[in-house]
Amino acid sequence: MTVTHNLGYPRIGAQRELKHALERYWREEIDAAQLEALGRALRARHWQQQADAGVDWIPVGDFSFYDHILDWSVTLGAIPERFVAGADETALDTCFRMARGRAPSGEPVAACEMTKWFDSNYHYIVPEFSSEQVFRLASDRLFDQVAEAQALGHQVKAVIPGPLTYLWLGKMPGTDLDKLRLLDRLLPIYVQILARLKAQGVEWVQLDEPILSLDLSVDWQTAFTTAYQYVTTSNIHLLVANYFGGLEDNLPLLLNLPVAGIHIDGVRAPQEIPIAAHRLGATQILSCGIIDGRNIWRTDPDAALGKVRAVAAQLGERLWLAPSCSLLHVPADLDSEKHLDADIVSWLAFAKQKLAELHLLRRALDNQDAVVDELALLRSAMLSRSQSPRIHQPQVKQRVAGVDGEYARRNAPFCERNAAQHAWLNLPLFPTTTIGSFPQTAEIRAARRRYKNGEIGETTYRQAMCAEIARVIGAQEKLGLDVLVHGEPERNDMVEYFGEQLQGFVFTSNGWVQSYGSRCVKPPIIYGDISRPRAITVDWINYAQSLTAKPVKGMLTGPVTILNWSFVRDDVPRADTCLQIALALRDEVLDLEKSGVRIIQIDEAALREGLPLRRKHWADYLRWAVHAFKVTASGVADATQIHTHMCYSNFNDIIAWIAAMDADVITIE
Repeated sequence: MTVTHNLGYPRIGAQRELKHALERYWREEIDAAQLEALGRALRARHWQQQADAGVDWIPVGDFSFYDHILDWSVTLGAIPERFVAGADETALDTCFRMARGRAPSGEPVAACEMTKWFDSNYHYIVPEFSSEQVFRLASDRLFDQVAEAQALGHQVKAVIPGPLTYLWLGKMPGTDLDKLRLLDRLLPIYVQILARLKAQGVEWVQLDEPILSLDLSVDWQTAFTTAYQYVTTSNIHLLVANYFGGLEDNLPLLLNLPVAGIHIDGVRAPQEIPIAAHRLGATQILSCGIIDGRNIWRTDPDAALGKVRAVAAQLGERLWLAPSCSLLHVPADLDSEKHLDADIVSWLAFAKQKLAELHLLRRALDNQDAVVDELALLRSAMLSRSQSPRIHQPQVKQRVAGVDGEYARRNAPFCERNAAQHAWLNLPLFPTTTIGSFPQTAEIRAARRRYKNGEIGETTYRQAMCAEIARVIGAQEKLGLDVLVHGEPERNDMVEYFGEQLQGFVFTSNGWVQSYGSRCVKPPIIYGDISRPRAITVDWINYAQSLTAKPVKGMLTGPVTILNWSFVRDDVPRADTCLQIALALRDEVLDLEKSGVRIIQIDEAALREGLPLRRKHWADYLRWAVHAFKVTASGVADATQIHTHMCYSNFNDIIAWIAAMDADVITIE
C-alpha cells in the first residue's frame, strides 16, 4: 500500500485565528498563556484535519507563532545578544523581539533582517551568526509539540530545517565559506535533537534542504555528505526534502546521502522521479511531491498518476506521495468560500482539498477500480475548466498575437525624451517626489468597509476618498515637493485593486496566506485571459491634478508585480499571462496620457522576486519580464515621463536588465 505524508500545513487558521490572537497579544489584550492555548487548539485542529484526510505521517514542527526559521534559531540558541540581556531567551517574547526589534527592556533595537523564502511570497527571519557563534539546545518547544501530537494519537513525523539550509539562510561577516565553517559546531546539536526525538518514539524526521534546488559550490556540496554521515549516527529514519525546483546537478548528491528517504518536487521536476527511483538504495523510500503546494488549482489525476504509476509498481510501499512542498503557501480551506462562482470553485483546491486529492491518488494507485466515480468527477472539473469560454477570450489572444517589436519601443532614445520632458514639465534640477501610497488610516479603512457592506453609497464613499486626496495634495504642497501623488486612498492593495477591475481575475473571501508573522495576504487568482473593460485610475488622478498646478503622477502596479503576487494559471506559460496584463495596463497608461497626465509611475516591486532559483534560467525570465514592462510603457509620447519603482530586493546583479526597461526615472529602495 502506498504511503502518504504532508510536508507542512497552513498555520494561521481558516479564519486567520492566529493573526488575530497575535495582534491581541501584542496589544496586551490577552496574556501569553491564552496565546499558547490558541496555538495548541490550532495545532490539534490541523493535525486532525490531516489525519481525517488520510495522511499517514502527520508533520509536527511546522507550526510557528511567527516564522519557523526564527523558531529554529531560538531552538539552537542562535539569539543575538541585543535580544537577551538577562531575559528568558526561550520565552515566546524572544521570537517577537527578534522579529519586531525590541530589547528585553522594551527599548527599540535593530530587528533581525527579514527576506523572501526562496522564490515564494513568504518571508523568513534571517539567522544572525558571528565567528564566535556557539550553538546549543536552548528550547523544548519542538519536543513539547511532538508530545502533544502523540497524546492525540497521531503518527508523528518531525519536521525541522536541515543543517545546510539553515546555515545558508543565515548571515555573518565574511563569505559563505565562513558560514560553512560553523557546521562542525552545529552538527552535534542536531545529533542531540535527533536523539531526543528518537527517545520520544519518533520514527521519521523530515529535514528540509531546499537549497538543493540552488547553484551550490563544491564546498557546499561536499558539506552535505559530511553532515549527513555525521547525523545518521542518531539511528532514526531521516527524510531529506527538497522542493521549489529540480535538483539537477545535485540529484546524485541527494541520492548518495546515507539517509532513509528523499523527497523530490514532482511538480516542478517530474523528470527526476524515474531517475531517482532507478538509482534509489535498496531500502530507501522515495517521496514524490505530485500535488502542487504553491498554487490553488485542482490536480489533473491522470497527469499526476502518470508520473508515479510505473514507480509504484517498482517500489511498492517504498513510494510515498505528498504535496510538492509545505502547504503553507496556499489558503487553508475552500469550504470557507461562500461567494465564489460555482464553476470557479470546482476548479480550485486549497490545503484541505489538496490532501483529499492526495488520498484519492493513493487509493487510485492501490485500486483504481474503487475510485472510478471520484476520478470521473475530478476529470469532469478539469474538462470544464479547459473548455470554459470564461477562460478563453479570442480577442485577447488575437491582440497578444499582434504584439511586435514596436509595442516595446519608445519613439526616441532617452536623451531626446529627457530634453522634451524637461521642456514640458519645467522641473528643477533635482526634483523631489514620493513613491505613491500614503498610510491607509483607520478612517479610510472604515469608509471602505462600510461601502462594501452597503452601509454607505458610492457618492458618500467617493466624497470621503476625495477629501483624503485633497488632504494629501495639500500636505505635499506645504512640504514643497515638486511632483505629487494622490496617496491611493481608494486602493485596498496595490495588486488586488487592479485585479478587481480586470477581466480574468477572481478574488476570495478567506483565501488568506501568511506572508510573515501576523501579516497575511489574499492573492488574486488569475483564472482566464486578461483585459481591461474600462479605465481604472484616470478619474482619481484627474481629480488630484485639479487641486494643484504641480504635476501629479499617475500610479500603476506593473504587470510583473501583478503576476508574481497572484495565483497564476497553470495551463499557459507565465510569460503569456504577463503580456496580457501588460496590454491591459498599456490601455490605462494611454488613457492617463490622453487625460493630460504627464508623469506615470509603473511600480515593479516584485521584478526580482520572480527570478528562477538557478542563475542559468534568469535571462529567459528577465527577457519576457522586461518586455512586458516595455509593452506597458512604450505607447506614450516622448514628453510623457515614465517612472518605475522597485523595492524589497538587492538589484545589483540585474541592474543591466533594469536599465533595459528604458524607464525615464528609476527609483530603487
